[in-house]
Amino acid sequence: MMLVLICTVLGVIGLLLILLSPHIRKYAAGGVCRSQARLDGKTVLITGANTGIGKETAVDLASRGARVILACRDVEKGEIAATEIRTRVGGAKVEVRELDLADTSSIRAFAQKFLIEVNHLHILINNAGVMMCPYMKTADGFEMQVGVNHLGHSLLTYLLIGLLKRSAPSRIVVVSSLAHYFGWIRFHDLMSQGSYNSGLAYCQSKLANILFTRELAERLKGSNVTVNSVHPGSVRSELVRHSTVMSLLFTFFGLFLKTPQEGAQTSIYCAVAEELESISGKHFSDCAPAMVAPQGRSEETKRKLWDISCELLGIEWD
Repeated sequence: MMLVLICTVLGVIGLLLILLSPHIRKYAAGGVCRSQARLDGKTVLITGANTGIGKETAVDLASRGARVILACRDVEKGEIAATEIRTRVGGAKVEVRELDLADTSSIRAFAQKFLIEVNHLHILINNAGVMMCPYMKTADGFEMQVGVNHLGHSLLTYLLIGLLKRSAPSRIVVVSSLAHYFGWIRFHDLMSQGSYNSGLAYCQSKLANILFTRELAERLKGSNVTVNSVHPGSVRSELVRHSTVMSLLFTFFGLFLKTPQEGAQTSIYCAVAEELESISGKHFSDCAPAMVAPQGRSEETKRKLWDISCELLGIEWD
């Protein structure tokens, strides 16, 4: 009797999901960038653009006429993505450059060559990310998630900020996550050497993205360079490959997840929307302003993380 009841309930749930799936998908898709802005003559740099939301962001911006540069650790995969983009967008101006955000030497070499060969940079999208990986260190000894997601992008932005200023008006988009709500900056063990939890380390790195965005926005006032952070939503992508639990959850609840194209919408919005021309230091989700967790609004934490990050990277902002 109990088995029959369970089967009946599961059957009803399954039927409801089938009937409601179009509405569920529409809700899960989230906001859409409605801007028709063209980017002819503009140059865009996107990190981690060989897959997922980075690739879909590149497709959209290339379709608007931009020269799009894909900064990828794996150049071969980057070239495959570039070929796909050219197939999907007729006349797309897209190129691939090697960049390993887990190695500051690679970041500096990338920037040095970039500054010699590229005259303008109008949009920088710090999109690449590592999520819930086993404990690993970058080439410089940083914990991988804070090293790539926060410190690597911080250094890249620092090295390119002069070009962004000379190309103004220009924009920086930092891909963060709702996960920042569950993050705390562990100043006593920033590199998780004492203890490591892959989920908490990811949340810390995403909070660091928020804090970096807010501090950088203050420092860029009057430069005509804006910087905003985004939460792309829960997206079906390779980002969860390191977590078996997350991979299973994403498989079972795929109906409620965004496609990479849907997940890219807020990054695109912050890169092109006319109404955001002078907006800086804000956080967006589903192409609309979004709340930031209390720890992401802490002035003390923001400045302390900025100073420690600069010290770790050996840089000094003007």
